[in-house]
Amino acid sequence: MPDESKFETIPVGQLGIIALKSCEELGNKVDNYIVKWRHERNHEHKSNIVFNGYERDTYRIGHSCPRFGSGEAKGLLTQTVRGYDLYLLVDVGNYSLTYSLFGEKNSRMSPDDHYQDLKRIITAAAGKARNITVIMPFLYEGRQHRRSSRESLDCAVMLQELVGLGVNNIITFDAHDPRVQNAIPFSGFENIRPTYQFIKALLRSTPDLEIGKEHLMVISPDEGAMDRAIYTASVLGVDVGMFYKRRDYTRIVDGRNPIVAHEFLGDSVDGKDVIIIDDMISSGESIIDVAKELKRRNARRVFCMCTFGLFTGGLERFDKCYEEGIISKVITTNLTYQRPDLLSREWYVSSDMSKYIALLIDNLNHDVSISSILDPTERIRSRIEEYKQKHTIEEK
Repeated sequence: MPDESKFETIPVGQLGIIALKSCEELGNKVDNYIVKWRHERNHEHKSNIVFNGYERDTYRIGHSCPRFGSGEAKGLLTQTVRGYDLYLLVDVGNYSLTYSLFGEKNSRMSPDDHYQDLKRIITAAAGKARNITVIMPFLYEGRQHRRSSRESLDCAVMLQELVGLGVNNIITFDAHDPRVQNAIPFSGFENIRPTYQFIKALLRSTPDLEIGKEHLMVISPDEGAMDRAIYTASVLGVDVGMFYKRRDYTRIVDGRNPIVAHEFLGDSVDGKDVIIIDDMISSGESIIDVAKELKRRNARRVFCMCTFGLFTGGLERFDKCYEEGIISKVITTNLTYQRPDLLSREWYVSSDMSKYIALLIDNLNHDVSISSILDPTERIRSRIEEYKQKHTIEEK
């Protein structure tokens, strides 16, 4: 249960959670946590009228996005949101949902479709909400974060569009490049990395992990993930290494310069467990290449920790890597859609983020600073110390 001592006041606006269809499962878990916490809190003035609406059986707001036969849609709210603090959760990467288009139910919802539904729900609120916070874990079009030729910057346009619709805050996780927030310099934008949840999941699923420079090393698969790797290595107290992608800039294949080789910078990984940390697994090609290079350098076990497990190239290549001993474990979050067969894989561990999101929402609704929640350093160190003490006792 979160520390309630800092909640010296009650929220000004009633809490409302709108988990779009793409994010229903995560939204239900978040709602359950907040319902439990608020029922368990002992406020001496609970009977006071100002507490009306503070404790409820659910904070979910009824909504839908029905479609016409032509595929056009509209946003619909089934209850009032006047004066509410609204928190909208959307997973733009959920490709499992379909909709009917001219009588055919074979049109999968794309990131564009999910984003349009988000805007529909925001406009359905018609400016009556006190505050609107959009929680978009996988940032829409976030991979196109900069312009290098005559090309669009859809992510920056999206952020400006949401602010124009009345959104006060945007919360995302592990943005491909957080500098995209410069598109909305006067609006709230939080980019959160789930390092604590990753380490917790790794320690729980790997009871024989030895933490120390002689036994463990953190690896960045490219220069773009280096800051993630440095932070993780520093809180674990281990060394860091990096691969950089040597590309053939004389050719363009599928819109990019092909990778010729992965070059390694860092100390020897011989006999050590290694953690590859990145923001996402898309096709998996790059992270598997890095894992193979590490095993070629006699790494003991390879653990992959990525915020978003998209697996656009399927799971078979990871099955093969696991069977061949190239990869021991893959840890991703439940911030984006997880296909059912992924959860049954022996090599896969899911890191649940629902409690953390509930904590963020609960604090924000109370107008309490979330700076201590955003910095997980002390929690990570406490978790590691607890892990080391437990194993010291077991060894004795």
